[in-house]
Amino acid sequence: MTVESTAARKPRRSSKRVSAAKKPQNPEPQLVQLLTPEGERVQHPDYDIELSAEELRGLYRDMVLTRRFDAEATALQRQGELGLWASLLGQEAAQIGSGRALRDDDYVFPTYREHGVAWCRGVDPTNLLGMFRGVNHGGWDPTTNNFHLYTIVIGSQTLHATGYAMGVAKDGADSAVIAYFGDGASSQGDVAESFTFSAVYNAPVVFFCQNNQWAISEPTERQTRVPLYQRAQGYGFPGIRVDGNDVLACLAVTRSALERARRGEGPTLVEAFTYRMGAHTTSDDPTRYRHDEDRAAWEAKDPIQRLRTYLENEGHADAEFFTALDEESDMLAKRVREAVRAMPDPDDMAMFDHVYADGHALVDEERAQFAAYQASFAEEGN
Repeated sequence: MTVESTAARKPRRSSKRVSAAKKPQNPEPQLVQLLTPEGERVQHPDYDIELSAEELRGLYRDMVLTRRFDAEATALQRQGELGLWASLLGQEAAQIGSGRALRDDDYVFPTYREHGVAWCRGVDPTNLLGMFRGVNHGGWDPTTNNFHLYTIVIGSQTLHATGYAMGVAKDGADSAVIAYFGDGASSQGDVAESFTFSAVYNAPVVFFCQNNQWAISEPTERQTRVPLYQRAQGYGFPGIRVDGNDVLACLAVTRSALERARRGEGPTLVEAFTYRMGAHTTSDDPTRYRHDEDRAAWEAKDPIQRLRTYLENEGHADAEFFTALDEESDMLAKRVREAVRAMPDPDDMAMFDHVYADGHALVDEERAQFAAYQASFAEEGN
Protein backbone atom coordinates (compact mmCIF):
# COMPACT_ATOMS: atom_id res chain seq x y z
CA MET A 1 0.00 0.00 0.00
CA THR A 2 1.40 3.35 -0.96
CA VAL A 3 1.87 6.27 1.41
CA GLU A 4 -0.71 8.24 -0.53
CA SER A 5 -3.39 5.55 -0.25
CA THR A 6 -2.73 5.15 3.50
CA ALA A 7 -3.04 8.88 4.01
CA ALA A 8 -6.26 8.89 2.05
CA ARG A 9 -7.81 6.45 4.54
CA LYS A 10 -7.02 8.62 7.56
CA PRO A 11 -9.65 11.06 8.76
CA ARG A 12 -8.86 14.58 7.69
CA ARG A 13 -8.50 17.28 10.30
CA SER A 14 -9.92 20.67 9.63
CA SER A 15 -7.22 23.31 9.54
CA LYS A 16 -9.73 25.85 10.85
CA ARG A 17 -10.75 23.71 13.85
CA VAL A 18 -14.34 24.86 13.52
CA SER A 19 -16.27 21.66 14.25
CA ALA A 20 -15.60 21.61 18.01
CA ALA A 21 -16.73 25.20 18.38
CA LYS A 22 -19.90 25.18 16.32
CA LYS A 23 -22.61 27.26 17.83
CA PRO A 24 -25.74 25.41 18.89
CA GLN A 25 -28.58 25.82 16.44
CA ASN A 26 -30.96 27.48 18.89
CA PRO A 27 -33.97 29.35 17.56
CA GLU A 28 -33.68 33.11 17.61
CA PRO A 29 -34.70 34.39 21.05
CA GLN A 30 -38.07 36.10 21.24
CA LEU A 31 -37.97 39.71 22.38
CA VAL A 32 -40.69 41.08 24.58
CA GLN A 33 -41.74 44.15 22.63
CA LEU A 34 -44.63 46.58 23.08
CA LEU A 35 -43.46 49.39 20.80
CA THR A 36 -41.90 48.62 17.43
CA PRO A 37 -38.99 50.61 15.97
CA GLU A 38 -41.59 52.28 13.70
CA GLY A 39 -43.48 53.53 16.74
CA GLU A 40 -46.41 51.11 16.48
CA ARG A 41 -48.01 49.81 19.68
CA VAL A 42 -48.25 46.02 19.87
CA GLN A 43 -49.61 43.66 22.52
CA HIS A 44 -47.90 40.86 24.41
CA PRO A 45 -49.79 38.00 26.08
CA ASP A 46 -47.67 37.99 29.25
CA TYR A 47 -46.34 41.52 29.55
CA ASP A 48 -48.54 44.44 28.77
CA ILE A 49 -49.30 47.77 30.40
CA GLU A 50 -51.73 50.59 29.99
CA LEU A 51 -50.26 54.06 30.46
CA SER A 52 -51.90 57.44 30.33
CA ALA A 53 -50.79 60.13 27.90
CA GLU A 54 -49.19 61.96 30.82
CA GLU A 55 -47.19 58.89 31.84
CA LEU A 56 -46.03 58.36 28.26
CA ARG A 57 -44.90 61.98 28.02
CA GLY A 58 -43.09 61.52 31.31
CA LEU A 59 -41.11 58.56 29.98
CA TYR A 60 -40.23 60.55 26.86
CA ARG A 61 -39.10 63.51 28.96
CA ASP A 62 -36.95 61.24 31.12
CA MET A 63 -35.16 59.81 28.09
CA VAL A 64 -34.63 63.16 26.39
CA LEU A 65 -33.21 64.87 29.47
CA THR A 66 -31.03 61.87 30.30
CA ARG A 67 -29.59 61.87 26.79
CA ARG A 68 -28.93 65.61 26.94
CA PHE A 69 -27.18 65.28 30.29
CA ASP A 70 -25.09 62.43 28.92
CA ALA A 71 -24.11 64.45 25.82
CA GLU A 72 -23.13 67.39 28.01
CA ALA A 73 -20.97 65.17 30.22
CA THR A 74 -19.23 63.76 27.14
CA ALA A 75 -18.54 67.30 25.89
CA LEU A 76 -17.17 68.32 29.29
CA GLN A 77 -14.76 65.40 29.22
CA ARG A 78 -13.57 66.39 25.76
CA GLN A 79 -12.99 69.91 27.09
CA GLY A 80 -10.81 68.59 29.92
CA GLU A 81 -13.36 69.18 32.67
CA LEU A 82 -13.82 65.45 33.43
CA GLY A 83 -11.19 62.76 33.54
CA LEU A 84 -13.44 60.10 31.99
CA TRP A 85 -17.06 59.48 31.06
CA ALA A 86 -19.08 56.35 30.29
CA SER A 87 -21.89 57.26 27.93
CA LEU A 88 -25.33 55.63 27.98
CA LEU A 89 -26.21 56.74 24.43
CA GLY A 90 -28.69 54.25 22.98
CA GLN A 91 -29.54 52.66 26.32
CA GLU A 92 -32.00 55.26 27.57
CA ALA A 93 -35.08 53.04 27.23
CA ALA A 94 -33.55 50.18 29.18
CA GLN A 95 -32.61 52.48 32.04
CA ILE A 96 -35.67 54.72 32.18
CA GLY A 97 -38.10 51.84 31.68
CA SER A 98 -36.57 49.74 34.44
CA GLY A 99 -35.95 52.74 36.67
CA ARG A 100 -39.57 53.84 36.55
CA ALA A 101 -40.71 50.32 37.46
CA LEU A 102 -39.12 50.70 40.92
CA ARG A 103 -40.90 51.64 44.12
CA ASP A 104 -39.39 54.15 46.50
CA ASP A 105 -38.47 51.43 49.00
CA ASP A 106 -36.69 49.27 46.42
CA TYR A 107 -32.90 49.39 46.38
CA VAL A 108 -30.64 49.82 43.34
CA PHE A 109 -27.08 48.60 42.83
CA PRO A 110 -25.70 50.23 39.65
CA THR A 111 -22.49 49.93 37.67
CA TYR A 112 -20.97 53.16 36.32
CA ARG A 113 -23.28 53.85 33.36
CA GLU A 114 -26.72 53.97 35.01
CA HIS A 115 -27.22 57.71 34.63
CA GLY A 116 -30.84 57.21 33.58
CA VAL A 117 -31.62 55.05 36.60
CA ALA A 118 -29.99 57.65 38.84
CA TRP A 119 -32.29 60.25 37.26
CA CYS A 120 -35.31 58.10 38.06
CA ARG A 121 -34.16 57.75 41.68
CA GLY A 122 -33.90 61.51 42.10
CA VAL A 123 -30.11 61.75 42.21
CA ASP A 124 -29.02 65.20 41.02
CA PRO A 125 -27.16 64.70 37.72
CA THR A 126 -24.37 67.01 38.85
CA ASN A 127 -23.66 64.66 41.76
CA LEU A 128 -22.74 61.92 39.28
CA LEU A 129 -19.93 64.03 37.85
CA GLY A 130 -17.86 64.62 40.98
CA MET A 131 -16.23 61.21 40.82
CA PHE A 132 -15.41 61.61 37.13
CA ARG A 133 -13.93 65.02 37.85
CA GLY A 134 -11.87 63.55 40.66
CA VAL A 135 -13.24 65.66 43.50
CA ASN A 136 -15.06 62.93 45.46
CA HIS A 137 -15.64 59.20 45.65
CA GLY A 138 -19.37 59.47 44.94
CA GLY A 139 -21.35 62.61 45.56
CA TRP A 140 -24.57 61.28 47.04
CA ASP A 141 -25.85 59.46 50.12
CA PRO A 142 -27.01 55.99 48.99
CA THR A 143 -29.62 55.77 51.73
CA THR A 144 -31.37 58.97 50.66
CA ASN A 145 -32.57 57.58 47.32
CA ASN A 146 -31.92 53.85 47.84
CA PHE A 147 -29.37 54.16 45.04
CA HIS A 148 -25.94 52.74 45.79
CA LEU A 149 -22.73 54.43 44.70
CA TYR A 150 -21.42 53.69 41.23
CA THR A 151 -19.43 50.46 41.10
CA ILE A 152 -16.30 50.41 38.95
CA VAL A 153 -15.20 46.85 39.82
CA ILE A 154 -16.91 44.78 37.14
CA GLY A 155 -19.65 42.52 38.47
CA SER A 156 -19.13 42.95 42.20
CA GLN A 157 -22.37 44.90 42.62
CA THR A 158 -24.40 41.77 41.85
CA LEU A 159 -22.99 40.16 44.99
CA HIS A 160 -23.74 43.30 46.99
CA ALA A 161 -27.30 43.26 45.67
CA THR A 162 -27.77 39.58 46.47
CA GLY A 163 -26.53 40.00 50.02
CA TYR A 164 -28.73 43.05 50.53
CA ALA A 165 -31.73 41.19 49.11
CA MET A 166 -31.11 38.25 51.46
CA GLY A 167 -31.16 40.75 54.32
CA VAL A 168 -34.40 42.27 53.05
CA ALA A 169 -35.98 38.82 53.07
CA LYS A 170 -34.78 38.12 56.62
CA ASP A 171 -36.22 41.45 57.74
CA GLY A 172 -39.58 40.46 56.33
CA ALA A 173 -39.86 43.54 54.11
CA ASP A 174 -41.77 43.39 50.84
CA SER A 175 -39.32 45.60 48.93
CA ALA A 176 -37.14 44.32 46.10
CA VAL A 177 -33.56 44.84 44.95
CA ILE A 178 -32.25 45.36 41.42
CA ALA A 179 -28.69 44.94 40.19
CA TYR A 180 -27.49 46.42 36.90
CA PHE A 181 -24.63 44.99 34.88
CA GLY A 182 -23.54 44.55 31.28
CA ASP A 183 -22.96 41.62 28.98
CA GLY A 184 -19.24 41.78 29.70
CA ALA A 185 -19.81 41.55 33.44
CA SER A 186 -21.90 38.42 32.91
CA SER A 187 -18.64 36.55 32.29
CA GLN A 188 -17.35 37.43 35.77
CA GLY A 189 -17.31 34.88 38.55
CA ASP A 190 -19.00 37.36 40.87
CA VAL A 191 -22.12 37.25 38.73
CA ALA A 192 -22.18 33.45 38.73
CA GLU A 193 -21.84 33.40 42.52
CA SER A 194 -24.64 35.92 42.93
CA PHE A 195 -26.89 33.80 40.71
CA THR A 196 -26.17 30.76 42.88
CA PHE A 197 -26.75 32.47 46.21
CA SER A 198 -29.87 34.33 45.09
CA ALA A 199 -31.45 31.14 43.78
CA VAL A 200 -30.58 29.00 46.80
CA TYR A 201 -31.76 31.62 49.27
CA ASN A 202 -34.71 32.75 47.14
CA ALA A 203 -33.52 36.36 47.35
CA PRO A 204 -35.89 39.11 46.14
CA VAL A 205 -33.51 40.46 43.52
CA VAL A 206 -33.80 41.29 39.82
CA PHE A 207 -30.65 41.00 37.74
CA PHE A 208 -30.93 43.55 34.95
CA CYS A 209 -28.36 42.95 32.24
CA GLN A 210 -28.04 45.66 29.61
CA ASN A 211 -26.67 43.64 26.73
CA ASN A 212 -25.26 46.40 24.53
CA GLN A 213 -23.42 43.67 22.58
CA TRP A 214 -19.91 44.90 23.33
CA ALA A 215 -17.68 44.26 26.35
CA ILE A 216 -15.42 47.14 25.37
CA SER A 217 -14.14 45.67 22.07
CA GLU A 218 -15.31 42.06 22.53
CA PRO A 219 -18.64 41.16 20.88
CA THR A 220 -21.19 39.02 22.70
CA GLU A 221 -20.43 35.93 20.62
CA ARG A 222 -16.96 35.90 22.17
CA GLN A 223 -18.54 35.77 25.63
CA THR A 224 -21.35 33.22 25.40
CA ARG A 225 -22.67 30.48 23.15
CA VAL A 226 -26.27 30.94 24.25
CA PRO A 227 -28.41 34.06 24.72
CA LEU A 228 -27.60 35.58 28.08
CA TYR A 229 -31.11 35.32 29.51
CA GLN A 230 -30.99 31.52 29.11
CA ARG A 231 -28.20 31.28 31.67
CA ALA A 232 -30.77 31.77 34.41
CA GLN A 233 -32.24 28.32 33.70
CA GLY A 234 -29.08 26.62 34.92
CA TYR A 235 -29.44 28.35 38.27
CA GLY A 236 -33.11 27.59 38.71
CA PHE A 237 -34.83 30.89 38.05
CA PRO A 238 -36.44 32.49 34.99
CA GLY A 239 -34.76 34.66 32.40
CA ILE A 240 -36.45 37.06 30.00
CA ARG A 241 -35.13 38.91 26.97
CA VAL A 242 -36.72 42.28 26.34
CA ASP A 243 -36.29 44.83 23.57
CA GLY A 244 -33.89 47.19 25.34
CA ASN A 245 -34.82 50.05 23.01
CA ASP A 246 -38.49 49.79 23.91
CA VAL A 247 -39.16 51.80 27.07
CA LEU A 248 -42.66 50.37 27.48
CA ALA A 249 -41.49 46.76 27.33
CA CYS A 250 -38.61 47.44 29.73
CA LEU A 251 -41.05 49.01 32.16
CA ALA A 252 -43.54 46.13 31.92
CA VAL A 253 -41.00 43.32 32.21
CA THR A 254 -39.07 44.90 35.07
CA ARG A 255 -42.25 45.70 36.98
CA SER A 256 -43.35 42.07 36.62
CA ALA A 257 -39.96 40.77 37.80
CA LEU A 258 -39.96 43.09 40.81
CA GLU A 259 -43.47 42.02 41.79
CA ARG A 260 -42.40 38.39 41.52
CA ALA A 261 -39.50 39.10 43.87
CA ARG A 262 -41.80 40.83 46.36
CA ARG A 263 -44.12 37.82 46.37
CA GLY A 264 -41.23 35.69 47.60
CA GLU A 265 -40.75 33.83 44.31
CA GLY A 266 -37.05 34.60 44.03
CA PRO A 267 -34.76 36.19 41.45
CA THR A 268 -35.25 36.93 37.77
CA LEU A 269 -32.72 37.70 35.06
CA VAL A 270 -33.80 40.38 32.59
CA GLU A 271 -31.68 40.76 29.49
CA ALA A 272 -32.35 44.10 27.83
CA PHE A 273 -31.10 43.61 24.28
CA THR A 274 -29.82 46.99 23.11
CA TYR A 275 -26.79 48.62 21.52
CA ARG A 276 -24.07 50.91 22.80
CA MET A 277 -24.20 53.70 20.24
CA GLY A 278 -21.08 55.44 21.47
CA ALA A 279 -17.72 54.42 22.84
CA HIS A 280 -17.31 52.20 25.90
CA THR A 281 -15.87 55.25 27.63
CA THR A 282 -14.31 58.45 26.32
CA SER A 283 -10.94 56.66 26.27
CA ASP A 284 -12.24 54.12 23.73
CA ASP A 285 -12.38 54.27 19.92
CA PRO A 286 -15.18 51.98 18.67
CA THR A 287 -14.32 52.62 15.01
CA ARG A 288 -11.40 50.23 15.46
CA TYR A 289 -13.62 47.21 16.05
CA ARG A 290 -17.17 48.02 14.86
CA HIS A 291 -18.76 48.57 11.46
CA ASP A 292 -20.62 51.74 10.56
CA GLU A 293 -23.39 49.62 9.06
CA ASP A 294 -24.20 48.12 12.46
CA ARG A 295 -24.51 51.53 14.07
CA ALA A 296 -26.73 52.77 11.23
CA ALA A 297 -29.03 49.78 11.66
CA TRP A 298 -29.41 50.48 15.36
CA GLU A 299 -29.94 54.20 14.81
CA ALA A 300 -33.13 53.16 13.04
CA LYS A 301 -34.22 51.53 16.34
CA ASP A 302 -33.58 54.65 18.41
CA PRO A 303 -35.59 54.44 21.66
CA ILE A 304 -36.44 58.12 21.83
CA GLN A 305 -37.56 58.51 18.23
CA ARG A 306 -39.86 55.49 18.35
CA LEU A 307 -41.70 56.85 21.41
CA ARG A 308 -41.92 60.29 19.83
CA THR A 309 -43.47 58.78 16.72
CA TYR A 310 -46.04 56.99 18.86
CA LEU A 311 -46.85 60.14 20.85
CA GLU A 312 -47.35 62.16 17.67
CA ASN A 313 -49.39 59.50 15.88
CA GLU A 314 -51.71 59.05 18.87
CA GLY A 315 -52.04 62.77 19.53
CA HIS A 316 -50.54 62.43 23.02
CA ALA A 317 -48.05 65.30 22.55
CA ASP A 318 -48.04 68.46 20.48
CA ALA A 319 -45.40 70.84 19.17
CA GLU A 320 -45.66 72.98 22.30
CA PHE A 321 -44.66 69.99 24.46
CA PHE A 322 -41.58 69.21 22.37
CA THR A 323 -40.52 72.86 22.23
CA ALA A 324 -40.81 73.24 25.99
CA LEU A 325 -38.79 70.06 26.47
CA ASP A 326 -36.03 71.37 24.20
CA GLU A 327 -35.84 74.50 26.34
CA GLU A 328 -35.73 72.41 29.51
CA SER A 329 -32.89 70.36 28.01
CA ASP A 330 -30.90 73.51 27.30
CA MET A 331 -31.41 74.70 30.87
CA LEU A 332 -30.27 71.33 32.25
CA ALA A 333 -27.13 71.39 30.11
CA LYS A 334 -26.31 74.92 31.26
CA ARG A 335 -26.78 73.97 34.91
CA VAL A 336 -24.53 70.94 34.52
CA ARG A 337 -21.76 72.96 32.88
CA GLU A 338 -21.83 75.63 35.55
CA ALA A 339 -21.97 73.11 38.41
CA VAL A 340 -19.01 71.10 37.17
CA ARG A 341 -16.78 74.11 36.70
CA ALA A 342 -17.72 75.41 40.14
CA MET A 343 -16.85 72.18 41.96
CA PRO A 344 -14.19 72.94 44.59
CA ASP A 345 -11.01 70.92 44.78
CA PRO A 346 -11.19 68.33 47.55
CA ASP A 347 -9.43 68.73 50.88
CA ASP A 348 -6.06 66.99 50.59
CA MET A 349 -6.63 65.23 53.91
CA ALA A 350 -10.16 64.04 53.14
CA MET A 351 -8.90 60.68 51.84
CA PHE A 352 -8.16 59.63 55.42
CA ASP A 353 -11.68 60.37 56.68
CA HIS A 354 -14.23 57.58 57.11
CA VAL A 355 -11.78 54.77 56.39
CA TYR A 356 -12.78 53.27 59.73
CA ALA A 357 -15.90 54.19 61.68
CA ASP A 358 -13.99 54.67 64.94
CA GLY A 359 -10.58 55.68 63.61
CA HIS A 360 -7.40 53.62 63.38
CA ALA A 361 -3.86 54.20 64.65
CA LEU A 362 -2.25 53.29 61.32
CA VAL A 363 -4.51 55.67 59.40
CA ASP A 364 -3.68 58.42 61.90
CA GLU A 365 0.02 57.78 61.34
CA GLU A 366 -0.39 57.91 57.57
CA ARG A 367 -2.38 61.14 57.86
CA ALA A 368 0.40 62.76 59.87
CA GLN A 369 3.06 61.61 57.39
CA PHE A 370 1.10 62.98 54.45
CA ALA A 371 0.47 66.28 56.23
CA ALA A 372 4.20 66.65 56.86
CA TYR A 373 4.91 65.83 53.21
CA GLN A 374 2.44 68.49 52.03
CA ALA A 375 3.88 71.03 54.45
CA SER A 376 7.36 70.48 53.04
CA PHE A 377 6.30 72.10 49.75
CA ALA A 378 5.16 75.24 51.55
CA GLU A 379 8.50 75.40 53.37
CA GLU A 380 10.43 75.11 50.09
CA GLY A 381 8.34 77.92 48.64
CA ASN A 382 9.39 80.17 51.47
